[in-house]
Amino acid sequence: MRESVLAVDLGGSSLRVARVGADGAVGRVRAGPGLRAEARPEAWWAALQGLVEDGEGVAAVCVTGATRTQVVLGADGAALGEAIGAEDARAAGVLAGLALEHPEAARLNAYHPAARLLWLEREGRLGGARAVLDPKDYLAARLTGRVCTDPISAARLVACLAKTGEGAPSLLAQLGLPDLVPELVAPGGMVGRVRAGLPGALGQLEGRPVVMAGHDAWASVLGLGALRDGVAYALSGTTEVVGMLSRREGAAEGLLGAAWGEGICHLGGPSNAGGGVAAWTAGLLAPGEAVGAGLERLLAAPRAAAPVLFLPYLGGERTPYWDPALRGAWLGLAPEHGAGDLAWAVLEGVACLNRVVLERAEAALGRAQELRFGGGGASSPAWCQVKADVLGRAVTTVEGEEAGLLGAGIVAWTALGAHASLAAAQGAMVRVARVFSPERDRDALYRVHCAAHDAVAPISRMLAEGLG
Repeated sequence: MRESVLAVDLGGSSLRVARVGADGAVGRVRAGPGLRAEARPEAWWAALQGLVEDGEGVAAVCVTGATRTQVVLGADGAALGEAIGAEDARAAGVLAGLALEHPEAARLNAYHPAARLLWLEREGRLGGARAVLDPKDYLAARLTGRVCTDPISAARLVACLAKTGEGAPSLLAQLGLPDLVPELVAPGGMVGRVRAGLPGALGQLEGRPVVMAGHDAWASVLGLGALRDGVAYALSGTTEVVGMLSRREGAAEGLLGAAWGEGICHLGGPSNAGGGVAAWTAGLLAPGEAVGAGLERLLAAPRAAAPVLFLPYLGGERTPYWDPALRGAWLGLAPEHGAGDLAWAVLEGVACLNRVVLERAEAALGRAQELRFGGGGASSPAWCQVKADVLGRAVTTVEGEEAGLLGAGIVAWTALGAHASLAAAQGAMVRVARVFSPERDRDALYRVHCAAHDAVAPISRMLAEGLG
């Protein structure tokens, strides 16, 4: 059997496992329930055991997965209750009235890990806590026995530990929270080796190195060949992530900045809109049909001349607004509009939100030289064309639909010495599939989208609070 690495990607919709060759070939993907299907970390571990069929020929293991999902470990290494998912906004109520003096305090919101920890502490659920991990780190800890994370995934909590002057307390200290950040290992470093006595096929992996990866957006950017200076990206999974990479640091309102390795900095962030909004649209307008088939049928219908606008905030929004009270809306409806017009409006609304993020990043870093698009949405030519039209630039897709798994494979093979660097590995293992150039000028639509956001946001908040 040809040697390969075992790549694992624990995402919002599914846990996926595949072997990846040094040439970038991704083998058969086996999938199980992801973060949304089950918030109990023990269930992810059980699912992984069922998905790994054979350990023969595996040179290393690399695990990536969704971030902004907190797994709190106790002293015995077991998870203390359920994980808090990326879109959970229950922490919003604990932030009112806080008087904090710290650079990271300006970023505190319902989705911030420190806010989640504060909520857990006030709920009495941090007693006996040892560390807080991302889901990928929980699986790696079960494989190796070592509790650690990477500095990219933990960037916001690490920022909370900074002290602004002699004797100045960290932000976690001001919040009355313990330091639960575990040992940090840079992506590409060794987490450990697969321990003995694991069940099933995992037992065949005993002694294999487990390589640290960043979160799934970081790994997917690698899998798109986009971890390069001056390149922007859009990832369309359960949620969307948009950002830009640069050799210089930048800052922009509502965007997250962090060092992403090999001298590259990231500016951007995750959205709540994306594949989940598309699935909701298909379920509403094409009930009983598979999401992809239903959307394709809806998009094939003739469009009315007058446009419909969609604000894609079904469950609040993260980047760039960080407001759990935002709500979605279709605007401009008329009798001539049908289900197809509504479906097109959803895709365009998500793309307009992408453009808000991209424009803010480019204002700080300069115009991107290239934009790469990946994730499940990139398999739809219509979705790719909408991105190109609304963003007003060429959109490049790559071969294969598993950018996260490929990215994990890139990290593992680089750690094994098959490639000199992540940059070299991207060049050898990622292949461009197609380039979509803009066909329609959508600047007017985008301007109306921005005006609609400003006008509707206060009404959204009133509706989110309830009408009594």
